Amino acid sequence: MTVPERTARLALPGVLTAEQAARTVAGIAGLQRADGAIPWFRGHHLDPWDHVESAMALDTAGQHERAAAAYRWLADHQNPDGSWYAAYADGDAERPTDRSKESNFCGYPAVGVLHHYLTTGDEAFRDRMWPTVTAATDFVVALQQEGGQIGWKREADGTPVPDALLTGSSSLYQALRCALRLAELQGEPQPDWELAAGSLGHAVRHHPERFLDKSHYSMDWYYPVLGGALRGPAARARIEERWDEFVVPGLGVRCVLPNPWVTGGESAELALALWAMGDHERAAEILRWIQRLRAGDGLYWTGYVFADDAVWPEELTSWTAGSVLLAVAVLTGDDATCAVFGGDTLPCGLEPDCCAD
Repeated sequence: MTVPERTARLALPGVLTAEQAARTVAGIAGLQRADGAIPWFRGHHLDPWDHVESAMALDTAGQHERAAAAYRWLADHQNPDGSWYAAYADGDAERPTDRSKESNFCGYPAVGVLHHYLTTGDEAFRDRMWPTVTAATDFVVALQQEGGQIGWKREADGTPVPDALLTGSSSLYQALRCALRLAELQGEPQPDWELAAGSLGHAVRHHPERFLDKSHYSMDWYYPVLGGALRGPAARARIEERWDEFVVPGLGVRCVLPNPWVTGGESAELALALWAMGDHERAAEILRWIQRLRAGDGLYWTGYVFADDAVWPEELTSWTAGSVLLAVAVLTGDDATCAVFGGDTLPCGLEPDCCAD
């Protein structure tokens, strides 16, 4: 198999060969619809967050036209209020199956748009997507609560849900910072976003009581690190505190306690978080463990129930494969992916005086 140079860069010893990386990229591309939509798998639904994750993975492998088509799908099907619905049947914009509008889903396109721009240098793309990012970010900021946390969603009838999820808000911290970087590049300052990012980061770092208690989910454990709110000693302390609860040596990361179920997506995301805090060795080790989830077509099974020695659910998801490629991309030094997940060049926002406590 002849592997394009950019895809070949995703080779990581013990994790992926260049040929395996190419098969994974082809697997994701094979799930993409002609209009750019990337559902979980054909016949299942699309959600905007996982759609972006898959598009970012395509960009790491040099599939820039496919990634751009995925972002065009978002621009073409954005709701008038700047949002997207939580789910669309097989990526068909005319068939939303969940008409609620989740803040985290609506914020994440900013991460993907910045990633695509940093990967390609395509200023025309950035200009075209800027109104989409602006409207989506304004939708998210409107859901922010007094304590800095961001409400989970708007119901289908428009009613805001003020309860906040730590995982979602941690991801939104990354998204707001990426949106602010795009604002800098556009030369259009967004002081409201700066305050929103600053107060959100403060809430994630210092006020767990402002979020719903979902501490039995591994995402609530590692997402404050993955989203960039925690770095340095605070990040290391958080990861070490619950490592033995969530990590199953040789297998991967549990999705939820106490279930004997490890998942590829959570494992790859933890690898990204470990990379962000400088622990490259353990990041690569976790990626090696989850190769048992790899299927012959290059995609990955969602999870493995180790108590039953069974793959479950029996589905090969675009976003699981995407998260693996993104984790490999940072470990192999892909500049754009390192920038959006490392965060060193992203604005941090401003903490208002009321968040000094």
